[in-house]
Amino acid sequence: MAPIIGKGGPSQRLLTPQNSMLLLIDHQPQMAFAAHSIDVQLLVNNVTGLAKSARIFRVPTVLTTVAAKSFSGPIFSNVQEVFPEYNPIDRTTMNSWEDPKVVEAVKQTDRKKLVMAALWTEVCLATAALSALDDGFEVYIVTDASAGVTMEAHEMAIQRMVQAGAVPVTWLQVLLEWQRDWARQETYNAVMSVAKEHAGGYGLGINYAKAMLGEHASEAQKDLGK
Repeated sequence: MAPIIGKGGPSQRLLTPQNSMLLLIDHQPQMAFAAHSIDVQLLVNNVTGLAKSARIFRVPTVLTTVAAKSFSGPIFSNVQEVFPEYNPIDRTTMNSWEDPKVVEAVKQTDRKKLVMAALWTEVCLATAALSALDDGFEVYIVTDASAGVTMEAHEMAIQRMVQAGAVPVTWLQVLLEWQRDWARQETYNAVMSVAKEHAGGYGLGINYAKAMLGEHASEAQKDLGK
């Protein structure tokens, strides 16, 4: 039997600014103090890069905290600065999907692809991801913008979510999947700015290219040859 040849074009599995939303859960000091699966400064960097990515592409975003005033503290200031007009939904439930206000805020975005990150991976991310999957959402878990109390706790939680159908991604992967085409000039400069600030070696590479080739250096330029 001859193989079936597709028509080309992007997979329906891919994230776009039009089909996805972002849910950030409990990125708060008290939760970060006990997170040991990733360096805390790297965690802050990654979740800030993810938040800025959503802002660039106008992806609907929901912020939520747990016991912000009585125990866990406010959401990371870096994240709040990206969304100064957003008030995080504060909860008592470890599983944010058991808070009707959170679920309603997510459903109001009318997006089925749910990108989420949380502290801790094994509690607040896993419980919400499993619950959202059961409610029919496609869940993408941002593993490097989440953290567990140990590496084993983080990894076992990821395995559990993946076995249930969640898709593991990284924050830079999400940013570049939303951009997809360097010719999209309306977001190109902002994406480059976030990459330079938060994407480590990739950001260094961008600065290097600009320094060596000039400010005209751009992935949007096709190599036309000699």
